[in-house]
Amino acid sequence: MINPEDSKLVTLATSTLARSGAQQAAALRDTTGRTYVAINVTSPSLNLDAFEAVLTVALASGISGIESVVATGSQPANVKAIKDFSPSATLFYIDASGEERAL
Repeated sequence: MINPEDSKLVTLATSTLARSGAQQAAALRDTTGRTYVAINVTSPSLNLDAFEAVLTVALASGISGIESVVATGSQPANVKAIKDFSPSATLFYIDASGEERAL
């Protein structure tokens, strides 16, 4: 079950997905409580899934750890990118029906 803080991430990710029309969105909370959101990025020379994109944004802001990441839309392909940086982070995927799955 997602805790109340993770529920906020679900809201951020789902609203970002709806607003952007992207295939995926992700929201990340770092160990200081700051949150970051991103969508998948697709161009002729760059392809990032939402997990990779949100990790990039968070790392560019100087995070030192990750508490939780939630993805919506199509399931992210690169869960390893988050786990390599922060093995203890909780990762969730929320499918189109709203069902939660741990990754």
